[in-house]
Amino acid sequence: MEEIWLGLQRAVELILTADQDVKEAAWRSLSISATASVIAAIISLPLGSLIFHSSFPGKRLLISFIHTLFSLPTVLVGLFVFLLFSRSGPLGEFGLLFTPTIMIIGQALLVTPLMLGLVISALAGIDRLAKETAIALGANRWQMSILMVKEARYAIFTAFILGFGRAISEVGLALMVGGNIRGFTRVLTTAISLETSKGDIELSLAMGIILLAIALFINLVLSWLQQRGAVIKTRPVV
Repeated sequence: MEEIWLGLQRAVELILTADQDVKEAAWRSLSISATASVIAAIISLPLGSLIFHSSFPGKRLLISFIHTLFSLPTVLVGLFVFLLFSRSGPLGEFGLLFTPTIMIIGQALLVTPLMLGLVISALAGIDRLAKETAIALGANRWQMSILMVKEARYAIFTAFILGFGRAISEVGLALMVGGNIRGFTRVLTTAISLETSKGDIELSLAMGIILLAIALFINLVLSWLQQRGAVIKTRPVV
């Protein structure tokens, strides 16, 4: 117990003195995960709207399959991306393996199904009165889609935050395609794994505290979004 307490004290000291390794890994984690989340959101929002507003055979089966991908193992995505971009892979000529770019691609692939499923659920949760009112006012399909997205904006932003949370906390994919190269591809999760195996518990704790702070921030944002979403649902449709 004493070792843990001393480790925590040292971890706080490393954070307050802006340790270079901690600072670099934290910034790289945030930038890679945020970029991957934005890419996933750009794919998920129009695709989710298209699936929700369309009627086609197998739609329920497709949505069930998307929901199944919520629990997609990160190492499986890592293996797929590794095989795709390895030297003998079909995209190996781009030389992206073990770079931040491939980590962004891998994380985007990981969180896109999560965001896509949550966007569809968010649109399905909109009050039918809003849709019926828009139809009565003569809205076309495009205007209808914009209205639905606007009404579900807080739930959709919640999907984005949850996707970002999954991206920044994963470790298997980052290790497989990023390689944990110091000063280049090392992020918080891979650094914690490495430093723990080396016995540097203090540095591991420092990075763990930063990850915990990010998770706390995400939870606070989610709580605020849920409260705003509840207000929107109780608002009368005019």
